[in-house]
Amino acid sequence: MIDDLFGYSDVPAREPLADGALLLRGYAGDAAEELLQAIDAITTAAPFRHMITPGGYRMSVAMTNCGRVGWVSDRRGYRYQPTDPDTGRPWPAMPAAFAELAARAAAEAGFAGFVPDACLINRYAPGSRLSLHQDRDEPDLRAPVVSVSLGLPAVFLFGGRRRGDRPRRHRLAHGDVVVWGGPARLAFHGIAPLAEGAHPATGACRINLTFRKAL
Repeated sequence: MIDDLFGYSDVPAREPLADGALLLRGYAGDAAEELLQAIDAITTAAPFRHMITPGGYRMSVAMTNCGRVGWVSDRRGYRYQPTDPDTGRPWPAMPAAFAELAARAAAEAGFAGFVPDACLINRYAPGSRLSLHQDRDEPDLRAPVVSVSLGLPAVFLFGGRRRGDRPRRHRLAHGDVVVWGGPARLAFHGIAPLAEGAHPATGACRINLTFRKAL
């Protein structure tokens, strides 16, 4: 399904971004309501919070996790751990619908057999951003990253393996899914400051699900 709310009716459903990276426009659109209901349940048990970077900065993006492990950041560094540092309890289990969507999207991009064990759930308010970075905290970099966009549109920055490589800008809408692995697995990527707006599904925010194999 192509979400034409933001003018995507003429955009191809499969849009290669680089060798090993594919944008699937509208791929999660039909599942969005179920995904958002599951997110509500997850965040009741493990609320969104603004983590602190090792350098002491408060991240502008609010986040939480579900799955066998969750990604955390504090003065001690970036890492995955099985418990929520705010409660000491295990992260909420990953819903079957999450894992199934991630596996199907990964297979569409040529990465069959992807079984995520971590899902980072990010909430972007207008003005929040994610600076260019690599996802390299995972021990097995052969597995891809699968990213699902819900709510407000965002500008996805996707570059090369060097921080100095100029990233290309890709507009992401509700239901779009990006998969990157193989030669693109360590590409620098980020999100430009989110523009003001409101979406019928999420209100004044964007929700992003990022699936990874972290164990």
